[in-house]
Amino acid sequence: MEKLIVKGGTRLEGTIPISGSKNAVLPIAVAAAILGDGVSVLHNVPDLTDVNTLRAVLEGLGATTKLKNSTLYIEPINHLEYEAPYDLVRKMRASIYVLGPLVAKLGKAKVSFPGGCAIGPRPIDLHIRGLEHLGAEVTVQRGYIYAQAERLTGTEMYLMGQYGPSVGATANIMMAATLAEGTTVIRGAAREPHVSDLAHFLNAMGADIEGIGTSVLTIHGVKHLHGTEHTVISDDIEAGTFMVAGAITKGDVYVQGITEQQLPAVSEKLVEAGVELDWDANGVRVTTPREIRGIDITTAPFPGFPTDMQAQIMGLLCLAAGTSVISENVHTDRFIHAAELNRMGADIMLDGSKAVINGVRNLSGAPVMASDLRAGAVLVAAGMAAAGETVVSRVYHIDRGYESIEQKLNDIGANITRVND
Repeated sequence: MEKLIVKGGTRLEGTIPISGSKNAVLPIAVAAAILGDGVSVLHNVPDLTDVNTLRAVLEGLGATTKLKNSTLYIEPINHLEYEAPYDLVRKMRASIYVLGPLVAKLGKAKVSFPGGCAIGPRPIDLHIRGLEHLGAEVTVQRGYIYAQAERLTGTEMYLMGQYGPSVGATANIMMAATLAEGTTVIRGAAREPHVSDLAHFLNAMGADIEGIGTSVLTIHGVKHLHGTEHTVISDDIEAGTFMVAGAITKGDVYVQGITEQQLPAVSEKLVEAGVELDWDANGVRVTTPREIRGIDITTAPFPGFPTDMQAQIMGLLCLAAGTSVISENVHTDRFIHAAELNRMGADIMLDGSKAVINGVRNLSGAPVMASDLRAGAVLVAAGMAAAGETVVSRVYHIDRGYESIEQKLNDIGANITRVND
C-alpha cells in the first residue's frame, strides 16, 4: 500500500493547473455510454481511480472506452446488459448513476448498492422516489435495486431531501427523463456546476433541458440521443483544495483554469479569513499577507459552502487566530479527519454536527491516515505547513479525486514523496 511522505515548512509559489471535474465526468460518461447512439469524445478528463473504476463498470455493461491524453473516447453499448453487479459497483458510489439511464434505455435495471467513501450514510431514497415518479416499479432485494418500466413517463416532482437537494438524484433522474415520454419538471434540483455541465452535455446529445443552473429543471423527452464531443469543466473542489494549500503555506499560488462563479462560497470564506484572492479570466492568485482569522462556516448545497471543502478549510482554520466553528449540515458524520489533525497538534473539539477549532500557532508532522478523499487532501495540506515530516497512509483515497497531486504540488515548491509501504 502506498503512502505520501510530506516534509513540512515549504512555501508554495507558482502556477498550478486544475484538471477536469471528476464529479462532472462520471455522470457524463454514463450518459455517453448508455443513452447515446454513436461515439462520444470527452476532453479534459482526469486520469483518476474513480474515472477508471467507472470505465470498468461501463465496459462490464458492454461499452468500449479509451482514455488517452486527457481525452476519453466512449463507444456506446450495442448489446446492453441491464445488470450492474456488486463486484463492479462496490468500489464507487457514483456507479448508481447507471440506474436511471438503464431503465430509460432498456426498460429495466438491476444495480447493486454502491460503495464509496466512509463519510456516513448517504441514502438513495431520492433516486428511487424520482424513478417511481417517472412510472418505474422499484424494489430492493438482497442488496440490489430492481427497476422496470415499459417506458418512463414525464411528470412533475419535488426532489428535495432532508438535507437539501441531491446532486446524485438530480443527475440520475435528469438522465432518465431525457428519454421519457412527455415533459418532466424537477423542483428542488441541485445547482452544482457539474450538474449544469451534465445538462449541457445531454443537450449536445439531442436532449431538451431547460432551466440549467436553477432549482427547477424542465426536461422534454426525446426518442433518441446521439454521440457528441464535449469539454468537461474544471474541478472546483481541486481548485479550492489548492487555494487552501497556497494559503496554509503562506505561499503565492496562481490556481489556473477555474472561475469565481464555480466557488462563490469558498472564495467568500477565504477572504473573510484573511486570504487575498486576485481573480482574472483564467484563474486566481492566492496570497496570505496577513494573519488568518477564525471564522464560522456552515456547509450547504451550491451556491453554499460545499461539504467537499469542509475538511480542507478546517486544516487552514487550525492555524487561525481565535476560534472557528464549522457546522456540517450535508454529511453530519464527516469529521473523521479532525482526530488526525489533532494528532498533528490541532485543537479541535466535536459536538455532534459541529466542530469547534481553537487556532494553534504551529502544527507538527505525524503519521496520519486518510479516511476519505477530502480528508486525505487536508492531511497533505496540513503536512506542508507542519514542522517535520508527515506520513499520510491510505493514499488510494486521494487518488480517487486528485490527479498527480504530489507532482502538481512539488512543481510549485512542495516536498512530497510517494512510497510503497
